[in-house]
Amino acid sequence: MCFSPNPAFSPVNLLTCKYLYIYHYICIRKRETNVIPVKILLTGATGYIGRQLLPVLVQAGHRVVCCVRDRRKLTPLREWQDRIEVIELDFLERSTLDSIPVDIDGAYYLIHSMTSTGAGLNQAEALAATNFRDYVSATHVSHVVFLSGICNDPRLSKHLASRKNVEEILSGGRYHFTALRAGIIIGLGSASFEIIRHLVIKLPLMIGPSWLLTRSQPISIRNVIQCLDKALFNHECFGRNFDIGGPDVMTYKEMLMQLARFRGSRRRIYAMPVVFPRLSALWLYLLTPASFPLAVHLVNSMRVEVVARDDRLLKLLGIHPMTFQESVADACITMKK
Repeated sequence: MCFSPNPAFSPVNLLTCKYLYIYHYICIRKRETNVIPVKILLTGATGYIGRQLLPVLVQAGHRVVCCVRDRRKLTPLREWQDRIEVIELDFLERSTLDSIPVDIDGAYYLIHSMTSTGAGLNQAEALAATNFRDYVSATHVSHVVFLSGICNDPRLSKHLASRKNVEEILSGGRYHFTALRAGIIIGLGSASFEIIRHLVIKLPLMIGPSWLLTRSQPISIRNVIQCLDKALFNHECFGRNFDIGGPDVMTYKEMLMQLARFRGSRRRIYAMPVVFPRLSALWLYLLTPASFPLAVHLVNSMRVEVVARDDRLLKLLGIHPMTFQESVADACITMKK
């Protein structure tokens, strides 16, 4: 399979197609046994996941093209500057996307619109995904990996339904595609974890909404980054989606109580039998660092069970999942550093 480097150009000839196919096949096969440098497009490079993934890619020797809306928010370390290219664009504006290089080998889609609410969320996410698919399909890219959310519950929130729609859009591109679906990510700086941490710190007595009793399957940020890194160019991941979660299935109340015990604090938590989404969002907004639009999305998603179907990907990639307690301990170590 090969693609014209620009929609305005004529298709490359069959001989070039053959060489491109052989080149990408060699890249993929070698990646399985010995990582070799390739050129990777990293969207969402200034976001929580992007900032964690970037050092891993650079330290593996890859050249990384970081997509940002404001280049002032990303200043590469001096020793990395020859391996990082920063391009300023907005996937909501097609006129800004001509700077995407043609010679990329793989790409990560880590874009979300958590600051939008209502119909604006679906429209913004669908537009960004469509523009990414169209422009990246016109490059030499062979594999795209998307980090989404677990969406097995038939009663999806607007946020999770939008994530599922983005997955469907991206899967239609002219490249191999893989979706990784995660629940709550445990790590310093993760929006969900920061909310849980601040609630434990600030409230010795908590009378909360019924979503405190919703089951979830948290996963360590370290495991998420390992999955993203090892899934790229892995032919066994092509054309598939995977749920990724840690070994513990627990309610949000159980997470709060375990985190409190880890900190050596005693907390009393009671869940009300009813839930008022807007009031719950306001509650989180006032007590935690979350913005109000983010709090609205998180509250609606917390009412939905996010439990992984299985652990196929972790086994496939040889990744040992960290427990909730191990993930919390790791986050605390990062905080002290």
